[in-house]
Amino acid sequence: MTKQTPSCLVAMSGGIDSSVAAYLLAQSGETCVGATMRLYQNEDIGLREKTCCSLDDVEDARAVAAQLHIPYYVFDFSGAFRENVMDRFVSAYEQGITPNPCIDCNRHLKFAALFDRAMQMGCEKVATGHYVRIAQEGGRFVLKKALDPDKDQSYVLYSLTQEQLAHTVFPLGELTKPEVRRIAAEQGFFNAEKAESQDICFVPDGDYARFIETYAGKRFPSGDFLSVDGKVLGRHRGIIHYTVGQRRGLGIAAETPLYVVRIDPKANTVILGENKDLFSRALTAHDVNLVAVPEIRGELRCKAKIRYRHQEQPCTVTMPDADTLRVTFDEPQRAITAGQSVVLYDGDTVLGGGVIAAE
Repeated sequence: MTKQTPSCLVAMSGGIDSSVAAYLLAQSGETCVGATMRLYQNEDIGLREKTCCSLDDVEDARAVAAQLHIPYYVFDFSGAFRENVMDRFVSAYEQGITPNPCIDCNRHLKFAALFDRAMQMGCEKVATGHYVRIAQEGGRFVLKKALDPDKDQSYVLYSLTQEQLAHTVFPLGELTKPEVRRIAAEQGFFNAEKAESQDICFVPDGDYARFIETYAGKRFPSGDFLSVDGKVLGRHRGIIHYTVGQRRGLGIAAETPLYVVRIDPKANTVILGENKDLFSRALTAHDVNLVAVPEIRGELRCKAKIRYRHQEQPCTVTMPDADTLRVTFDEPQRAITAGQSVVLYDGDTVLGGGVIAAE
């Protein structure tokens, strides 16, 4: 009897979402294979706690795959994760930039390294447990928001290419989280009530500065806090401790609340100002990927969001060159932050996006 080539590789994290995604695909008749990316060992990041993508989650994913009677593999992508996610994370903070490592992981690991491995295995499709939808409109594959607005993850997937979209499925795009939990409970999945990770997987305690210093093997020097007009206000603990919009942990006494307005890594200074100093109307973005449209000519009216939990806002977009977006909002936006991504929307359709540049 010849071994049947799987038609779909399901990325399984050990959590409830990817488990239900695998179940739904298997039930639909797809010949599935489950796979987990081993991204790091907990000891590599100086932690003992359980974290997503850890060995504990590998065993959770393996157990669900066995329950579904589908083959299961673990792929060691720790080298690619170190280079494309952790190295980039540390480098960004060293430059006074606030990165989004989840976007980098999706772009370089789930839909690059894992996608390529799936194609090498002869799979026609890759599936994940993201809450987002794919459709075909005007001869292009388009990325659409999930029907559940509380779980929509289209923001972190704007970098998907036409080829990737053509070979990707998102089984949870039309479901709500309660529906997914109900399916998991009905199937007796032991992880039906498993808590969701709220932090970056390799910094589960949220202490970014501790991770950066441990990973980089060095301490970052203190420097001056400056006011927006250049006056010295005090001393900071090292630029990696701060991000634009931050108020807590500054240790500066002032008559009005102060916030981080800008970080200057060359001068090793952190500029503080009032809340009003955080607002601006325009941004420039690079590393652009367009999804629903092949190009932007002239001025494009749409909406955009500048961080995952940001409420998208009306704006005008131009594209001075093939890798640059210029976004001008109708109203000033608070804390536009270099290193985060701006994602453009037309209703529930993702037009594209890019990485916000330092002004």
